[in-house]
Amino acid sequence: MKKTLMMLVATLFGIAVLSGCNTVEGFGKDVQKVGDGIEDSADR
Repeated sequence: MKKTLMMLVATLFGIAVLSGCNTVEGFGKDVQKVGDGIEDSADR
C-alpha cells in the first residue's frame, strides 16, 4: 500500500514537472530554480 502511494506521488510529480516546462531550456531553468532554493536553504 505504501509503495503504491509513493509510486503514485512520484508519477504525479513527474507529470507536473514535465508539463510545466515545454522545452529543454525551460527544464534547465526549473532545475536551476530548485538548485538555487537548495543553496539558499543551505546558507541559512
